[in-house]
Amino acid sequence: MAKNYSVSLQKLLTDNSLEVISTPKELSQIRIETRDVNRPGLMLAGYDDYFDPARLQFIGLSEYGYLNSLPAEKRHNCLEHFMQQQPSCIIITRGLEPPEELVPLAIKYQIPVLRSPDSTSGCMSALIAYLGVELAERITRHGVLVEVYGEGVLITGDSGVGKSETAVELIKRGHRLIADDAVEIRKVSAISLVGTSPDNIRHFIELRGIGIINAMNIFGAGAVKMTEKIDLVLTLENWDEEKSYNKIGLEEEFTEILGIRIPSVTIPVKPGRNLSTIIEVAAMNNRQKRMGYSAAKELLKKLGLEDEEGAASIQYWH
Repeated sequence: MAKNYSVSLQKLLTDNSLEVISTPKELSQIRIETRDVNRPGLMLAGYDDYFDPARLQFIGLSEYGYLNSLPAEKRHNCLEHFMQQQPSCIIITRGLEPPEELVPLAIKYQIPVLRSPDSTSGCMSALIAYLGVELAERITRHGVLVEVYGEGVLITGDSGVGKSETAVELIKRGHRLIADDAVEIRKVSAISLVGTSPDNIRHFIELRGIGIINAMNIFGAGAVKMTEKIDLVLTLENWDEEKSYNKIGLEEEFTEILGIRIPSVTIPVKPGRNLSTIIEVAAMNNRQKRMGYSAAKELLKKLGLEDEEGAASIQYWH
């Protein structure tokens, strides 16, 4: 069973510059557990089928105009019926003043009320994206995540194979570190994964023989980044003379993480190989493939060998 994640209303407020109008208790004690949001126009009009109180409820110009068009008694009844459903939180947008009945009813039914200066659609979009990350399904993988030429590269492999040392070399070449040793991966949509570092080890790298270093303190703030989309999984492994490695690049490999297939490459490691350069080339090649270009296919086309048999003969010849 998938684990349910939540975010405190205090964190949501702080990260999105919202204002507190009314709250029944400390915002840190109130949890939001769904990334879905709602505008309660139908609920205020009396149709409450399928209403989900767990969602953030946004009151904008439309809802505000409708409520102000009602006689005082009917407006009070509409808002009370709304509050009786126990919505998790109400957010008033555009910096509007809440209807006079709203705050007393929110206090009565212990509903937090926040306010945003942004437009309703803008505020909703921002919070949907925010909740999509904060409440995303996630796992933690052993490895290193770096940004190389704009590509998020997750470097995996056995302990001691050289992941952290390679990350330091990449940082020295102008690329950026997201996470070392433990990478927290979140499924932010049906097609994309985002990686970050656990807070307590962010920016730290373990180098055998030296110990722990802080990449931001040594290389500067431009050497690190908080999050990055994962575009490529790159596995380092010790060179095996008996193993046949991919020499052409026609057969694409994938690694499945949280149900999403990510292009993957296995890089054999032995003395004399410049891993940082190889990873730079792998990142750029992965971007080209995503844009529809394959050097291997172009070579076969130029040689008149556009089938698997031709590829096999090239590999044998090589």
